[in-house]
Amino acid sequence: MTTLQALRPVMPILISASLMLTLSFGIRQSMGLYMPAVTSDIAVTITDFTAAIALQNLVWGFCQPVAGIAADKWGFRPVMLFGALCFVLGMITFSAANGVLMVLFGAGICVGVGMACASFAMTLSVTSRLVPVSVRSTALGIVSAAGSIGAMITAPYAQYLEGALDWRLSLIGLAILSAFIVPAAWIAGRVDKEAPLELSSDNSDKLPAGAAIKGAFKNPSFVVMTMAYFVCGMQLVFLTTHLPSYLQICGMDPMLGASAIGIIGGFNILGSLFFGWAGSRWNKQALLGIIYCCRSIVLAWYFILPPTASTTILFAALMGFLWLGVSPLVAGSVIEMFGLRWQAMLQGFAFFSHQFGSFLGAFGGGWLFDKFGSYDVALQLGIGMGLTAGTIQIIFALIRPPRSPIRT
Repeated sequence: MTTLQALRPVMPILISASLMLTLSFGIRQSMGLYMPAVTSDIAVTITDFTAAIALQNLVWGFCQPVAGIAADKWGFRPVMLFGALCFVLGMITFSAANGVLMVLFGAGICVGVGMACASFAMTLSVTSRLVPVSVRSTALGIVSAAGSIGAMITAPYAQYLEGALDWRLSLIGLAILSAFIVPAAWIAGRVDKEAPLELSSDNSDKLPAGAAIKGAFKNPSFVVMTMAYFVCGMQLVFLTTHLPSYLQICGMDPMLGASAIGIIGGFNILGSLFFGWAGSRWNKQALLGIIYCCRSIVLAWYFILPPTASTTILFAALMGFLWLGVSPLVAGSVIEMFGLRWQAMLQGFAFFSHQFGSFLGAFGGGWLFDKFGSYDVALQLGIGMGLTAGTIQIIFALIRPPRSPIRT
């Protein structure tokens, strides 16, 4: 049976889940584009703005395990609908902001809750529930690629509206886009009836939430993956938050920053598809380590050179290929170790580490820039930590392949 034949019966739900991910991730990836305009128009500094993005990532990470528990108790549909409404509220509030508190509430808290309830973890959990094991890793890669389409389209769209109108009307345009998350979440929520969970005795499915969490943090493979995931978040959110500002400081065309984020989104598609396919054939956690090391090398190459349009486009393409490939690999690793029932919750705990790294990437990058007047120190830290985390992840994955230690 081909992958397409295996997925055809559940295609409407998968398409809706992919659309939800496309919109939520694309909007969230575009936040950094507004930093120059917002900080020059209202009483918000670069540190304030990056604090809002950092808060968004912390809220997202903190709420992700809670959203996973809620989905197990009440179903995916109500959780995803709540997240969709939070997204709409966040965009409207951000567009009306006249000071730091509204930016923190809209772009920080509301978007963070929306991402926890209506983005990656929920989408990948819905996908895992629906598809056969034989095509699961590939399907996770395909759905992860959908999030990349959002970044590829939304960032240039937002930048165009900001240039043609202003940043407030551009955010209203994103608020209109976010409203489409609501029907997408409703249709994707059909998974609650279409694919009820069958509990397995070979993993943590029959355990209560507390016992599943305890077992996960006793699993060395899960702990190492979670710690390395911290560096992943730090590197990526540093780029999405600060790359447009960095290019503007270097005197580049503001549209180049939006184009770079869009190119990252485009090559995310290829990377997600490739690593989803690769994860069904090779050690998922070793592949994660390879991604972290390669990202760090690409970062070092780009920021050593003076930026040009050509090097920026090539950099965005390389980083895009190495960007979202982690999602199907982490999701697949969690399922292999612990089963389907607590996938969203346990993936959420790993993701909290990612988001704490995101907090440091966004806020720490801004703080270090304000302190030293350049991004050099932030880049040196990010590159060094990425190489270290990637190397440890590869060595541990090869010496001690992940296994499921939980039996009932």
